[in-house]
Amino acid sequence: MQNKHRLKLNALLARALSPERIFILSFAGVILAGTFLLSLPFSSAKGISLVDALFTATSAVCVTGLASIDIGKDLSFAGQVITIVLFQVGGLGIITFSAFLFGIMGKGISFKGRDIVQSTFLHTPRRDFLVILKSVILSTFIIESVGIVLLFSRFVQDFPAGTAFFHAVYNAISAFNNCGYSTFSDNLVRYQSDIVVNLTVMGLIVTGGIGFVVIHEVFHRFRGSGNRLSLHTKIVLIATAILIFGGATLFFFFERNHAIRDMPPLTQALVSFFQSVSPRTAGFNTVDIGQLTNATILLMIVLMFIGASPGSTGGGIKTTSATLLTLLIWSRWKGSEETTIWNRTIPKDLITRTIAIIFASAFSIFLVTSVLLLAEAQNLHPLQSRHFFVEYLFETTSAFGTVGLSMGVTPRLNDLQKLAITLIMFAGRVGPLTLAFSLALRSTKKGIIYAEESVMVG
Repeated sequence: MQNKHRLKLNALLARALSPERIFILSFAGVILAGTFLLSLPFSSAKGISLVDALFTATSAVCVTGLASIDIGKDLSFAGQVITIVLFQVGGLGIITFSAFLFGIMGKGISFKGRDIVQSTFLHTPRRDFLVILKSVILSTFIIESVGIVLLFSRFVQDFPAGTAFFHAVYNAISAFNNCGYSTFSDNLVRYQSDIVVNLTVMGLIVTGGIGFVVIHEVFHRFRGSGNRLSLHTKIVLIATAILIFGGATLFFFFERNHAIRDMPPLTQALVSFFQSVSPRTAGFNTVDIGQLTNATILLMIVLMFIGASPGSTGGGIKTTSATLLTLLIWSRWKGSEETTIWNRTIPKDLITRTIAIIFASAFSIFLVTSVLLLAEAQNLHPLQSRHFFVEYLFETTSAFGTVGLSMGVTPRLNDLQKLAITLIMFAGRVGPLTLAFSLALRSTKKGIIYAEESVMVG
């Protein structure tokens, strides 16, 4: 009888601790640990509030980059090192680190651990996922090291060697993990015309944002040891290229007579490409976001909502989701019931999942934007608070997409607004659909299938 109860308890725990819940709890645990460390006296020069510590820790672990404090001035050296660890661990995923460490120590990985890691990085189950997992860690540190060397070669011209090295380490790791935190108070505005800094940071952002499986496939393809590129990789690469070049073209068109009007042609090109790459979850900026035109702000909101690619350090609904929605609309426009691309049919359950992700994401942004507006408007006339709408929509989309760009409103948010942004940063990192699935036990029971009946739409 005792064994029977124990088996029931184990079965209940197995269902309750699903991979999605473990993934979410691991992030929450690191955020709480980071909050505790950042709230200690040695982490800041003058001390920061518990809400600011929670906000900063969440932003770092969720690789968002929004800051309610000045990272370069308000945090001590120890506090800045803590944020480096937080966004490095957050970028790669706590479970991934754990799985890698267990693997190299020969202790093996549980089936549940395999499930979590595969769902994080792989679009289809792979028997060689351990090999890919090790290459993820190795490639991460190799790419970051290259970025550190390149940035150091430039920063050492402006700072003492030790300071330059720390700036290079911090900004390179932040860029690859698509975090956006910088040790400079003006972010990278001072380097808006510097080719080395711009190309290095953009390269790190794009590499960290396309996904580790894409890096793995492309690398082996160039070496001649891999098969053809998967459909996933092709979609990611083409969608990324379209968003980068399309975004840069539109940015230049919108700002040529405004923010970049007085810049030399080379700087205009660098700024346009940088501000096309960065909104897709990185959060670095080389111009004052608050001085951009409304058309550019709208462009950035769209880029932030789309975000990076699956299995990467970035957030957003992902490039693949945006592509599949576009393909779905196109196929229905042509009168086709199937969604196809390059002689391949996209599974209908994948299309359904895509629509659910996009809807949940949009609803989350709407909900938190409403909270920010209501919290701001308590002591203001409705007409007085109306101009906050664009700023809060931008801020919320940036938080959900784990971007970190801001129109300058983050430091003046009240505690309620900071907690709302903290919540959507967390939701944006773990994913609305994953978050929804984790709140209920998995059920294998099939429900009753009822008769179909049509309703009018459109």
